[in-house]
Amino acid sequence: NPVSTAQGLIYTKFHEGIDIRCLHRDARSEPLDEVRAIADGKVVHANQVAGYSNYGRYIVIEHIWDGSPYYSLYGHLSEIAAGVGQRVSRGERIARMGYTGEGLNQARAHLHLELNLMFNRNFESWHDHNFRDPNHNGIYNGINLAGLDIARFFLEREKRPDLSVPQFLAEEEIFYKVTVPDSPHFDLRKFYPWMVKNASANAQSWEVSFARSGVPLQIEARSEPVSQPTLTYVKKSAIDCAYLTRDELAGRGDHAHLTENGMRSMRLLTWPE
Repeated sequence: NPVSTAQGLIYTKFHEGIDIRCLHRDARSEPLDEVRAIADGKVVHANQVAGYSNYGRYIVIEHIWDGSPYYSLYGHLSEIAAGVGQRVSRGERIARMGYTGEGLNQARAHLHLELNLMFNRNFESWHDHNFRDPNHNGIYNGINLAGLDIARFFLEREKRPDLSVPQFLAEEEIFYKVTVPDSPHFDLRKFYPWMVKNASANAQSWEVSFARSGVPLQIEARSEPVSQPTLTYVKKSAIDCAYLTRDELAGRGDHAHLTENGMRSMRLLTWPE
C-alpha cells in the first residue's frame, strides 16, 4: 500500500512471513504441492474451517529450541495431513497447498509460511475482552504470534548455518521501546529469557524493544513503576510513525505516541492486568 510523503514513496503494508507459489497442478488446475515441516516439532493447532481465519485452513507446529518455544505456521492449505499432538520431523508431509483464506482464488494458490514468537498464554481472555467476534483458534490466533523476517533468516542461515533465532533478532534494528508494568503474567520474558538484558527481582516495570514490524527484540528491567504501557523511545524519522509501524504508533518526533491499537496490543503482554 504505497503512500506518497514529502520524504518519498512509503510502502505501509507489512507482510508477515513468505509466500511460496504453487508449482504443480492437476488437470483441473488444483494445486498438488505437498507442504512439509521446516523443522522437528509437535503439531499444536490445526484449523480445518477456512472461514475461521484469514489464513484459511492452517496448521501450527511448536519447536522448542534451547528451551524456548517457536511456532511455524503454514496457511492457505487445501488439506491438512497431520493432527494436533502429532510429532513431526523436518521434511515430513503435513499438508497440501491450497488457496483457502480471504481474497485468494485458484490462480493465486500458494503457501503462506511464518516463524513466530508467542506473546501470552492468556490471549483468549484478552481477545474476549477486546473483540466481539469469536476467536476460533485459541492462543494460536495470528494476533498472538509475532513473525520474524523468515526470508532473511533463511538467507542468513545459508551463510551461517549455526545462526540461532536469538542471534538473528539481536541484529535487528530497534525502532521503538515500550515500558509495561511488572506482572506475573508477563509471559514473553518467561518464554524467551535470552531477551532479558538485566533481570531484576525488584523490577517495577519492563522496557520492551521492538523492530518496526512489531517483533520484540529485548527486555530490560526498570526501577520506575508505570501504571500503563508507555512509549519511551522511537527512532528519529521525519515520516509519521503511522506509516512505519503496524498501527502501533502514530505521530513523529516528540509527538509520537501509542495508538489505541498499540495500547491494546501492549496490554496483551501482561494480560490479565
